[in-house]
Amino acid sequence: MADLGKIKLKKFLKPLTKEQRTTFAAKCGTTLGNLNQIIYSTTPCGASLAIDIDRESGGAVRCDDLCPTADFQYLRKQEAEENLCKT
Repeated sequence: MADLGKIKLKKFLKPLTKEQRTTFAAKCGTTLGNLNQIIYSTTPCGASLAIDIDRESGGAVRCDDLCPTADFQYLRKQEAEENLCKT
């Protein structure tokens, strides 16, 4: 559910200082304002940004929760199959 992702993102950002939040957003390739729009409005989080947030949060905020319309399981399965073919 998208709301779960918003809750997790808000919880992740809450203990950070404004400077740390701004730095986190920049590492994700976005702005703190955009992250706030995702958390507090109906602005959806795109798949690419969801992946960046997942990576930069160390998995605390999962891309699957932020963007449930993207089929991340399919991508993981494809990658696993490709890795099996290489061995």
